[in-house]
Amino acid sequence: MAKKVVATLKTGKGKEYSKVITMTKSPKSGAYSFKEVIVHNDHVQDAISASKK
Repeated sequence: MAKKVVATLKTGKGKEYSKVITMTKSPKSGAYSFKEVIVHNDHVQDAISASKK
């Protein structure tokens, strides 16, 4: 599995995507949780603004 991931990153197509990590605070416990999403570079701002809602 790891070999496939490394092979796809070397093709250059992996540069078109970014990992967006958003942090949300639970109103019940006060603990923070993280959500990771891999989106195209053109949609990074959309992913960030969607997580703020």
